[in-house]
Amino acid sequence: MVKQAKKYNHDKLGDIELAPEVLEVISNIAANEVSGVYALKGTFSTDMKSLFTNQTNYNKGVQLSYEQDGINLDVYCNLNLGVNVPKVALEIQERVKEQIYHMTDIELSEVNVHIVSMVSDKV
Repeated sequence: MVKQAKKYNHDKLGDIELAPEVLEVISNIAANEVSGVYALKGTFSTDMKSLFTNQTNYNKGVQLSYEQDGINLDVYCNLNLGVNVPKVALEIQERVKEQIYHMTDIELSEVNVHIVSMVSDKV
């Protein structure tokens, strides 16, 4: 994870800093709201933390990176079986990019969607 904050400079009032985790949380929530997304895929450590602390980890399944051309975001998700994968992936990209811009005025360079698995509703 990137440990760098986005700074805004307002001459009259002072600076505003956004931690990278803020962008990850916004992205996670936006992606989970897309129809067809079962869940975002976390790492083993985030899954264990959620299990033992009984807390929702809102930045799981999202990885932020700063590149020369701007900020890139990778979203790792599980989709419901039977959905149109390209359509859902495109909607995730659009929704995440839109929500980040709407809430922070930050434009992402890339939103890469990684489909980790397809999940059936029947268990």
